[in-house]
Amino acid sequence: MPLKLTAEDDKLYSWIVELMHGEGREQALLELGKKREQYEDLALILWHSFGVMSTLLQEIMNVYSLLTPPNLSTAASNRVCNALALLQCVASHADTRTPFLVAHIPLFLYPFLNTTVKSRSFEYLRLTSLGVIGALVKNDSPEVISFLLSTEIIPLCLRIMESGTELSKTVAIFIVQKILMDDMGLNYVCQTFERFTAVSQVLANMVQQLISQPASRLLKHVVRCYLRLSDNARAREALRQSLPEPLRDATFSQALRDDAATKRCLAQLLINLSDSYE
Repeated sequence: MPLKLTAEDDKLYSWIVELMHGEGREQALLELGKKREQYEDLALILWHSFGVMSTLLQEIMNVYSLLTPPNLSTAASNRVCNALALLQCVASHADTRTPFLVAHIPLFLYPFLNTTVKSRSFEYLRLTSLGVIGALVKNDSPEVISFLLSTEIIPLCLRIMESGTELSKTVAIFIVQKILMDDMGLNYVCQTFERFTAVSQVLANMVQQLISQPASRLLKHVVRCYLRLSDNARAREALRQSLPEPLRDATFSQALRDDAATKRCLAQLLINLSDSYE
């Protein structure tokens, strides 16, 4: 695929060189991140330029020691998040997504997702890391789902869904929903009682949180996750007993007043769980 860059665009390449060899690496990370939207093939340049990916991974590993005990400054968080933004660019591109997975690069982000410190620097790090995983699952690729299921991404997302900020919760549940929408992911979650219970309990906790802290985007994803779980016979039987009452009554009628799509999903969920559905 030809790179859509002009010969005059020397500055892009100068930032690539600076990223690997110069003293202005921090600025190069920032400038290249700004060009993600400008050049749709930047991912190819990043992936195929010798030393770039190892440089980005080095930036990530450099902050591992700041995670425990927590000593991550805002400046350090911003710098590694700029590196993560470039990884998200690579994860999003159709021609670099597969080698990105083959290299197991997402695993380098899991230490960030495993943190629980509430400070802004840590939250920004978690959110940006979730963004990379979110970029992978957006395209409904079975290859991506298969890879993620071989890792600890579901437990990591479940913990963030319970204790993260609203934005982090939204991205984490989006990832879980995308995994569930794939038959492989649904079968994985419903394969054992422990896995199903872990997911359904977190969803139930989120429903209770949404009563006192309404968030329409989160509610939309919660309903869709439950609806997808109800496609599995064993999960459907369990949900008949365990679906939170606020989803059965009118608790969220006001919140869903202007969201026809989610109202339809909730109605279908209740139909699926009715005794007459079988």
